[in-house]
Amino acid sequence: MREGKVLLIVHDIYQEDNYLPLGYAYMAAVLKKEGFNVGICCQDVFHYSNEELANLFLKNEDYDLIGVGFLAARFKETVLGLCNTINKYKKNAWLVLGGPGPSPIPGYVLKETKADIIAIGEAEETIVDLLKCKINGSDLSKVKGIAYRKNGKIIINERREPIRDLDSIPFPDWSLFPMDKYTTCLKLFRGTKDDKTLDILTGRGCINRCNFCYRMEKGIRFRSVKNVIKEILLLNSKYGVNYFLMGDELFVFSKKRIFEFRDALKKNNLKIKFSCNARVDIFDEEIVNSLKESGCQFINFGMESSDQRVLDLMNKNTRVEQNIMAAEITNKAGVGLGLNFIWGNKGDTEESLKNNVKLIKKYNLYDQIRTIRPVTPYPGSDLYYEAIDRGLLSGPEDFFNKFKNSDLLTVNFTDIPKEKFYKLLYEANKELITDHFMHTTKDMNNANRLIKSFYDLYFKEKINFRGARHYVKK
Repeated sequence: MREGKVLLIVHDIYQEDNYLPLGYAYMAAVLKKEGFNVGICCQDVFHYSNEELANLFLKNEDYDLIGVGFLAARFKETVLGLCNTINKYKKNAWLVLGGPGPSPIPGYVLKETKADIIAIGEAEETIVDLLKCKINGSDLSKVKGIAYRKNGKIIINERREPIRDLDSIPFPDWSLFPMDKYTTCLKLFRGTKDDKTLDILTGRGCINRCNFCYRMEKGIRFRSVKNVIKEILLLNSKYGVNYFLMGDELFVFSKKRIFEFRDALKKNNLKIKFSCNARVDIFDEEIVNSLKESGCQFINFGMESSDQRVLDLMNKNTRVEQNIMAAEITNKAGVGLGLNFIWGNKGDTEESLKNNVKLIKKYNLYDQIRTIRPVTPYPGSDLYYEAIDRGLLSGPEDFFNKFKNSDLLTVNFTDIPKEKFYKLLYEANKELITDHFMHTTKDMNNANRLIKSFYDLYFKEKINFRGARHYVKK
């Protein structure tokens, strides 16, 4: 079997604070372990135009596979144009798309992008099977976890079971990426200019299924703490990384694992900083104190609402009292606190928005600018299918025609007219932004510029706005 050649393209997201794309890095590691030739194009870092990308990576090269992963939010803005360029210059390569964007709607994405294959779900094993299939001229019907066209018809094969033993997956192949860029572009909560920061995954999945969330695989799986520590030691020694962004959807899963992680750091004389995600119903003083002792600087909570009926309708399986308790004990411990709220879900009212603002202001530690976004029913989420059932969406094409920006309303699940919805949301975010700057820099000129950006987004549809935490002072 010949060597096989793959190009993985990290599409642009038009910002400078980029996370290392771990999905690509894991797939690259698996492919190289199998003896294949892998190249990475980091359009996110270097901001190549599509034509520049073609000149540098496509026109004078021959690949077997060209892979692009994406989220639904980037589909029309970025991915369609990129796919047009790849198709123009790919020669005999297969264009393979993957990730949370195409996985729930593979037929639609195949049709719109003219891609050859969609990898559905996690793709470390799928990408290897596809490359072997391409090299050997084998039958695609034997490859699990893909969708493709055959004789003008969309074929969706049997789903592939996710890898249960995450320790069996090799570490991400960092050598293919501009690590000097990725380790210095993120300035996280309570970090310093000398920190080197990188995202890592210690587990995959979540124990819950909120109605607005789409996850490619069911359940939750974890790497062993020993395996995680080994990766932290390697990143620290090789790249000087000392601040780790735990990219797990749910890092705080059990006391036992948190205590084991703390003890393993001590045993290996590791003094690190990190941030992580947690649920308010798996959280108490013992956990937050252990996290703080381990070097945790910031904990992100998806609190989502201050209204119990709304929490129940979104299938959050938490209580408002738990939101308050988590905020209070995190504040007491002196750890940074991410208060994440959305509005516009089923059951939301003008009163629930006002209460969200009150709760944020009461417990905010001002590590970040906190604003409230409308809920978006991304394809694959329960809310997406409910929108279809209720006649609010007709399918993926309708979704992408209506979706403009994750800070804008795609589907209105409330009884509030659209114009009033935006007026209320504008006033709420104006209050939160003003409160943030009053408690931090007191630079009200900058605050007003950010407030104007929200006004222009809501009422003038200037959709290139990237959200409050990506706002750059002009």
